Amino acid sequence: MRKLAAIFALMASPALATGLQIEVQGEGANGVITIDLLENVAPKHVARITELASTGAYDGVVFHRVIDGFMAQTGDVEFGKMGGDMRRAGMGGSSKPDLKAEFNDEAFERGVLGMARSSNPDSANSQFFIMFAPATHLNGQYTVVGRVTGGMDVVDAIKLGKGANGAVIGQPDVMKTVTVTE
Repeated sequence: MRKLAAIFALMASPALATGLQIEVQGEGANGVITIDLLENVAPKHVARITELASTGAYDGVVFHRVIDGFMAQTGDVEFGKMGGDMRRAGMGGSSKPDLKAEFNDEAFERGVLGMARSSNPDSANSQFFIMFAPATHLNGQYTVVGRVTGGMDVVDAIKLGKGANGAVIGQPDVMKTVTVTE
């Protein structure tokens, strides 16, 4: 009977929130970004991000596409590692299969974390982006997975891209370490 009561107590208590702590280094941004992941609205995408982060896959990955007034994109664990061929950054994902879209009612507002994808809605893999400003045209078209809860000043300082489609020229800012938090 006690075991049953303990199980019900655990079920009734709020779930621990999962998050990320991203240490950023570079010419533009230096500091820590904290993110609350929304496992209740995008459980498969959150599971992928936390799996990659917990194995260190995101450590050393650059912000390869940064568009002023729009967003900063990172997370290419295949081609986006610092020291690699930056011309390929943004073209890869991970060794894991692509994810089926988990579109939700969360709006793309300043500080929102969304999953990057190709023109195929079910092609998100490892890349994600953080919004500098609202972008309502993304609502229902991309999966929202989290929200910045601290360090938005660090996000705002990420080195802007000047190349085609926001490509960062020269030395990009990098996610030095990405840690899963509870």
